[in-house]
Amino acid sequence: MAMSGGRDDGEPMMEMNTTPLIDVMLVLLIMFIITIPIQTHAVKVDLPQAQPNQPMTVDPVKNKLLIDADGRVFWNSEQVDDTRLRQYLDQTTAMNPEPELHFQPDPNARYEVVDHVLAIVKRANVTKLGFVGNEQYMTVF
Repeated sequence: MAMSGGRDDGEPMMEMNTTPLIDVMLVLLIMFIITIPIQTHAVKVDLPQAQPNQPMTVDPVKNKLLIDADGRVFWNSEQVDDTRLRQYLDQTTAMNPEPELHFQPDPNARYEVVDHVLAIVKRANVTKLGFVGNEQYMTVF
């Protein structure tokens, strides 16, 4: 708190003391923060629903995962999205013995798509993964 004893010439102090004003403003601010009700925000999200009418086509011996030049992903020649791919991978890892997964990206497929699919395979904890068709890259290097 600032205090002044005045000037040497005996004139009264002309500045306004703003400390009590700031104290009152801080108290009012705290009261408003406490009394404002907490608002709950609800965001409606449409989640994909499982489709039980489509049987999963998982071969108990080996499965082929293809990526074409356009970036489309195929599981045993059936086009799949990321969710369906993860369901297939989870089903294969639950099998005993685990079937082989043959991974074959097209040479013209974008690296980002191939990396994204490999990340999904890794997160599914697939242990039997083989790269098929590597001879097509022999002329690249």
